[in-house]
Amino acid sequence: MIRGSKELIRNINCTNVLEEIITSDPISRAFLAKKLGLTKATISSIVQDLLNQKLVLEIGSDETKFGRKPILLSFNQKAGYAISIDLGDTIISASLTDLRGEAAQYKSIQVPEDPDKITECLVELIQSMEKLTSNSIYGIVGITIGIHGVVHRNRITYAKHFASHSDISNIDLINKLEQIFQIPVYIQNEANLSAIGEYTFKSTYDNIANLNIHNTVSLGMVLHNVLYTGNNGYAGSIGHMIVEPDGRQCSCGNHGCLEQYLSIPSLLQDYSEKIHVPDVTLADLFQGYEDKTPEAFEIMDQFVKYAAICVNNVMNLYNPDYFVINCALTNRFPSLVGKIQTVLNCDLGSQKKIAASSLNNSVLYGGICVAVREFLHISDFTQAEENTAHLF
Repeated sequence: MIRGSKELIRNINCTNVLEEIITSDPISRAFLAKKLGLTKATISSIVQDLLNQKLVLEIGSDETKFGRKPILLSFNQKAGYAISIDLGDTIISASLTDLRGEAAQYKSIQVPEDPDKITECLVELIQSMEKLTSNSIYGIVGITIGIHGVVHRNRITYAKHFASHSDISNIDLINKLEQIFQIPVYIQNEANLSAIGEYTFKSTYDNIANLNIHNTVSLGMVLHNVLYTGNNGYAGSIGHMIVEPDGRQCSCGNHGCLEQYLSIPSLLQDYSEKIHVPDVTLADLFQGYEDKTPEAFEIMDQFVKYAAICVNNVMNLYNPDYFVINCALTNRFPSLVGKIQTVLNCDLGSQKKIAASSLNNSVLYGGICVAVREFLHISDFTQAEENTAHLF
């Protein structure tokens, strides 16, 4: 027998019991034993530990015509809270939720022009939200930060500050925040968090692709219930896929990258040149499209064309069951998704479900999921597992 195997088996059983309580809330001990194939003694012991930890509550009796009424168990979602932060190019948004992901507070602030001020801003933001958790048992159980860059092993390896264009990978956010708050801090690429958020809160599929089209273009994927990050976390930089040989110059050094035709700044720049108006905004583009101006229609056709190219390539490479598009354009005009689907000529793409995201901020939802799963010791998305249950 492998040393420690008993402890490992018990830990696995504890995780399975807690996940089942979360999923089937409320549930009785007897039904837990039947569904998980564990003995009543094992279930009773594990449940007692969860009751002692205040993660599970007894909420009353179930109705039955025979014998003693079984006591129902419920997940104590108010035992603690998690904070998720989306460190965007111009806006820092943050959400405080309970352990089931139900929002308690949302805040947003401007990204400071000085990158050295980012940590200070995050500290103030977290402190302002921390006050709401004082009456909970565990307080804040974890903080997750989504960044528009590359992350490997919970460390930023590459990210640029939008205003200064300087590399902010040298800012040690994790250690500084953990020292101040004594709370675990996790960091992840925003597209990966977005994929986790869609997978956990909206998808019923094991394989999903999530395309984020904002100031940059990035892709997050959960394949066979596992987050795919590639070597050193560099997977998902689909904005630098070349779609036009010898095309527009890209900041990465190549020419004709997808980002130069599909990102929001690129689309707005093209719209600005078409209507001969400097510094146009998304609101201007939206208004032009609603007014059915030819220039706005041309820009939306451009968006559909290059989004369809991206979707087509991902479909042929990875064959996900479900494809989600996170973009201000598809959020405002969901009919654009139908146009993208129409452009897809291959049989593979036409048979797949493509949808605009229905989450307000899937990055924040994904961050909450990461922090809560870590606190509850539920296997994370970067580890292969045969049956990964959706947490919420």
